Amino acid sequence: MPLLFPTQGTLNDAFSPLPFGRTPEPDEQKSLHRSRQDRYPAWSTAEDLKSKAGALSKDAQSELKKASQTAQAKTGKIELYSGKYYSTCILGGLIACGATHTAVTPLDLVKCRRQVDSKMYKGNFEAWGKIGRAEGLRGIFTGWSPTLFGYSAQGAFKYGGYEYFKKFYSDLAGEDIAYRYKTSLYLAASASAELIADVALCPFEAVKVRMQTTIPPFASGTLNGISTITGKEGTAGLYKGLYPLWGRQIPYTMMKFASFETIVEAIYGYLPGQKSDYGKAAQTGVSFAGGYLAGILCAIVSHPADVMVSKLNANRQTGEAFGAAMGRIYKDIGFSGLWNGLVIRIFMIGTLTSLQWGIYDSFKVYMGLPTTGAAPPKNQ
Repeated sequence: MPLLFPTQGTLNDAFSPLPFGRTPEPDEQKSLHRSRQDRYPAWSTAEDLKSKAGALSKDAQSELKKASQTAQAKTGKIELYSGKYYSTCILGGLIACGATHTAVTPLDLVKCRRQVDSKMYKGNFEAWGKIGRAEGLRGIFTGWSPTLFGYSAQGAFKYGGYEYFKKFYSDLAGEDIAYRYKTSLYLAASASAELIADVALCPFEAVKVRMQTTIPPFASGTLNGISTITGKEGTAGLYKGLYPLWGRQIPYTMMKFASFETIVEAIYGYLPGQKSDYGKAAQTGVSFAGGYLAGILCAIVSHPADVMVSKLNANRQTGEAFGAAMGRIYKDIGFSGLWNGLVIRIFMIGTLTSLQWGIYDSFKVYMGLPTTGAAPPKNQ
């Protein structure tokens, strides 16, 4: 009975350019490799791209290392908790928050409009399509300038303030109590920093929300928006959303920093070895992962207040008391209305938070400082 499958010899004769049983010489192996590349040009291109990408990555890492060394040589050694240390943290926070919030302006635009009017768009892609056809790419980035100015200022006070207050409260409590109640310390430090940061953010947030929720936008830019609001309502018009902003941002930031520190410690506790055993790139990767998980929790905790901020900035009447305005808005939208836009905000805040921690800790590493978050003690 004939065999159903070809023999090894038949397969070799059919697919090998060499006679059956003969091992190719070294020069013939190279020739075979080249012929395989000639036969499969896509494979050859992929290999070339992979090789070039690896070379570019090494060159980029080398240049970044040189730039980091140059920056550290100019600034000198930065002592932990010195004035220079806090200045570095302020600059890192400014870069991290300003850049990331501005990058997700299109997401923020749709979120704000759907919070104010849930029937305006059926989904995000439909919203971007309608805005793009009506106003072009510039319309999709409506509100980018107050976002950049406002969240840069907020990020500077938030991250710099957190580092300052964390050290300040630790010294007040003492080393033993500070460690035993470290989560409470994280919460207190982040709340203190955010309380100040929101005062800097509030005027720009008022302009941003109004630009994004009025069609066409009520102002052409940040300065024009501030001038328009103060001309009609005085300086108080820029701060009428401060209380709900605190209600949104303080719980958000408390969750952001406390959960991040806890998650990062848990990650290092799960990984083999100590934090110091891992390179700076790996530590920054841990910061990115911890930031995304923390961001999901932040979005859920602060979302009802975020909806109320959007509603108050868009619909609060001149001279209307804060409590009366909140009561009127809640009566209109109900409890379920406080959760409009939650899914997109989870995606937006998760991405934002992870990028912010990644950028912030990368900047600290660039300046020769350790990343944020401690590993658990060895005896745990």
